[in-house]
Amino acid sequence: MKKNKMEKLKYEFEEVKDFLIALGDEKRQIIIIALLNDHACKGLRVIDLTDLTELSRPAVSHHLKILKQIGIVDIRREGTKNYYYLSNAASEMKKLRNLLDNVMSVMAENKEESCKGF
Repeated sequence: MKKNKMEKLKYEFEEVKDFLIALGDEKRQIIIIALLNDHACKGLRVIDLTDLTELSRPAVSHHLKILKQIGIVDIRREGTKNYYYLSNAASEMKKLRNLLDNVMSVMAENKEESCKGF
């Protein structure tokens, strides 16, 4: 039974690997926070994000591309202007939540097993 749980965890980690890598970068976290603070919900342009992050335009574009590939960020075009906003990455977040719930479950089981007899 325990082997099946470990195989499931391996699969779940693989499922969210790119999502975790994208979220793990400090600069991308700053971009996500900036997009979360976009209370007008119109989206932010690369130039707006360069000011907020103190990164170059190519660096911001690179990070946005990664965030777009994993579904956290989407783009809206108005003429020649591109506006970036947070998309609904609910499916990826649900996978991450399930993974964390399963990790915590295995940890609790391991603690119970290792503490027997004390």
